[in-house]
Amino acid sequence: MNIGDAGVVRSHYGSPFAEERRLRSGDAFTLLARDVIRVSGADRGKLLHLISSQNFEDLAVGDSSEMLVLDAQGHVVHGSDVVVAEDAIWLITEQGRGAALIEHLKRMTFMMRVETVAVDSMAFGLMVTAAQLPDAFTHIATVVWQDPWPTTAPGGAHYGVKDADHPAFNSRRCVVVVPRGETEHAIETLLNAGLSAAGTQAWEAARVMDWRPSLSGEGSYSTLPNEVDWLRTAVHTEKGCYPGQETVAKLINLGKPPRRLTFLYLEGDEELPEPGTPVTVGGKPAGIVTSVARSVDDGPVALALLKRSVPLDVVVEVGDFVASQVAVVSREGKSSVSPSERPGAGLSARRLASSPSAVENKSVKGR
Repeated sequence: MNIGDAGVVRSHYGSPFAEERRLRSGDAFTLLARDVIRVSGADRGKLLHLISSQNFEDLAVGDSSEMLVLDAQGHVVHGSDVVVAEDAIWLITEQGRGAALIEHLKRMTFMMRVETVAVDSMAFGLMVTAAQLPDAFTHIATVVWQDPWPTTAPGGAHYGVKDADHPAFNSRRCVVVVPRGETEHAIETLLNAGLSAAGTQAWEAARVMDWRPSLSGEGSYSTLPNEVDWLRTAVHTEKGCYPGQETVAKLINLGKPPRRLTFLYLEGDEELPEPGTPVTVGGKPAGIVTSVARSVDDGPVALALLKRSVPLDVVVEVGDFVASQVAVVSREGKSSVSPSERPGAGLSARRLASSPSAVENKSVKGR
């Protein structure tokens, strides 16, 4: 199979639907545009633990995870896949995002013993477990990341759909990093093992069908992790003291993130809408499309961030398309670790003012 110049990422190789089927069955691979970062030094875990949403104190050698870096208001700024090796922690992020993440890590290092470098690499995506990869291929690999999605990690939480009921429950996905100079050898090895190439269009279709958030998609709209169900795998809810943690915790305790990720079945014959296309209800703004794909099984589909107030049973408009909804994040906005009753529920300013303790405090204050 001629896949063109080695290392050139392509959207498809002539038959996106067939490529998606083979990718999902574990019989294809996708070349991915990724930036790869190696974080080494005695304090590498301490640094990443302090600045990110992930609990690096609980990760062991060989573990695959992911992390988010949030701003002070809890919005997603950086994100990466995480692989813990004996001598380093590997971060795999989307192409074009690595330099900013490295700059942030170096800025936060201070006096800690940490070295952060970009590693010139090529990434391969396969929808199999790491154990199912051809041995000859893994021998070339620098590092293998096994996607934990959608299994709720220890310390994680989900927003409405239990793991066993999730559409991605039986999906497997891994990203294999090889040295840039070994790209052609790696491709030849996979082809010799009976795999074919699938373009990024097939990879994205599988991701959207699995409701799997991405940094350049769902993470690009002043996104709070709670809004897109990212607490499953990227946020440790029992960990404190990292930038943005107060917002994450507040949304868990009080519930009701301002927006909710929704899966859309698009109906229409026009060219697919672009990410960033407004979603409307009756001509009024209701949200924004974050990812769009054309799936072999369900046709045009999308992920969108909608206002939490938008009813689930209404048909929404996306450009020239109309769409029905499937909730990814529940409209109620309660996570699996949210308290059964909101803190302070049932209390009001009037009741507080008339309570004995309030009267006593008022009299004491007036003395």
